[in-house]
Amino acid sequence: DLNVTIGHQVMVHGCTIGDNTLIGPNVQIYTPSHPLKAAERFTGDPDFPFRTSAQPVSIGNNVWIGGNVVILPGVTIGDGTTIGAGSIVTGDIPANVLALGQPCRVIRSLE
Repeated sequence: DLNVTIGHQVMVHGCTIGDNTLIGPNVQIYTPSHPLKAAERFTGDPDFPFRTSAQPVSIGNNVWIGGNVVILPGVTIGDGTTIGAGSIVTGDIPANVLALGQPCRVIRSLE
């Protein structure tokens, strides 16, 4: 029996993970983002001082994500895809491919 344990002070915004997906150790999935210009990052409201937004991450069915992978906001990873260890996923990755690298790129089809 496999289980998921989520520790203290964890926040998950808009992340979908499909069936039969394997996620290696130390994988980081980011959904929040903020403006690039420093002057645009602050709202002026003391209750909500930082301007942030969330972009969903979608990970398909039967995906394998190797250890130490970083997935950035707004990424979709297609069904049946393998992401190599240590990759930084900055954009969408199609279904049924092997992708790896920094930035992550498709290496070959898995069909």
